[in-house]
Amino acid sequence: MENERRKQGVFYIAKGGNGNQMEFTLRPWQQRDCHQLCRYANNEKIAANLQDGFPYPYRLADAEAYIAYARQADPEREMIYAIVVANQAVGSISVQCQQDVHCKTAALGYWLGEPFWGNGIMSAAVKRVSQLAFETFDICRIFAEIYSHNIASRRVVEKAGYQMEGLLRRNIYKNGAVFDSCIYALVR
Repeated sequence: MENERRKQGVFYIAKGGNGNQMEFTLRPWQQRDCHQLCRYANNEKIAANLQDGFPYPYRLADAEAYIAYARQADPEREMIYAIVVANQAVGSISVQCQQDVHCKTAALGYWLGEPFWGNGIMSAAVKRVSQLAFETFDICRIFAEIYSHNIASRRVVEKAGYQMEGLLRRNIYKNGAVFDSCIYALVR
């Protein structure tokens, strides 16, 4: 039943700091999302705060490859959802179970198209996907590594109940600069 619900997508309402409410859906990525994915992911501000595997510029071939990966992900180890607003795929969120001695831990990753920032969507999505991950996987901890200067992203996970566990000094090398990252976690 849970797998069927994950396939169909579920509606949520986010409350932004501006008092507005915005409806969104979490659902599996579909091939028809390629152009929307490319449109919203092709943003230097987004790429600057993600690992180098997230390219900039973000081309149609990148979108096609990501959607193919998401559609083939092992549902026993990973959940990957499109964040959909007004029938447009405007972001992505995933939880990936780790391996070996970290097999009771999962990693959270996400991004959202810039026109939708500040509406509470990502905090609501993180909270819901974290709940789904704890219900679906045999895990006791979900973590997110966030670049220390990305205050908005740090606030997203804090609003979803994550706590900062540590600062990793001079841990990231991105775009010619070295900087710190923060580890946040939600523990069950």
